[in-house]
Amino acid sequence: MFPLGTVLLPYMPFRLRVFEERYLIMLSNLLEAEEVHFGVVLIERGHEVGGGEQRFRIGTIAEVQRITAGEGFLDVTARGTERIEVVEWLEDAPHPRAEVGVLSELVWDASLKTLRDRADGLVRRTLAIASEFADDVWPADIELSDDPVEACWQLAGIAPVTSLDQLSLLSCDSVHDLLAKLIKLTEAAATSRYAP
Repeated sequence: MFPLGTVLLPYMPFRLRVFEERYLIMLSNLLEAEEVHFGVVLIERGHEVGGGEQRFRIGTIAEVQRITAGEGFLDVTARGTERIEVVEWLEDAPHPRAEVGVLSELVWDASLKTLRDRADGLVRRTLAIASEFADDVWPADIELSDDPVEACWQLAGIAPVTSLDQLSLLSCDSVHDLLAKLIKLTEAAATSRYAP
């Protein structure tokens, strides 16, 4: 498990620079076992480096696509896949470990197209405005997956909302809830953070 200060959503790209010894050991063990995936959860309290942090229980599996070595660190490129829920945190050995359960995949319904189009337009307009205030936002014209469920998760992943907002989106149990909550959170972000 990899507790971080950010949320990984399904079908989103993920880059990570690993330099802490416990995580270098974890990646080495994963490569040896040819199981190049790990869980990512948001830190509730504490810091990414050093351990001792408190963690949220909902997360996402990161499937490693590439690892490149630098001097004293590894650059990891991965992609979010399944959502997970921590059943029990195990003893760090030396990195965080947990027993997890996989959460149900969301199911697309064609009747949601109008809601998805509304969410898509809102997120892209908000990204265009946010780009005037910040450098670390996704481009408003970014291309999403042709698969509707993947595209909904990607839309949630690019929305300029907080990590706690993204955690709330990650916990949704239907595409309708995901899109409705995404619209609400993006409207709130646009009003509070990016209003002229």
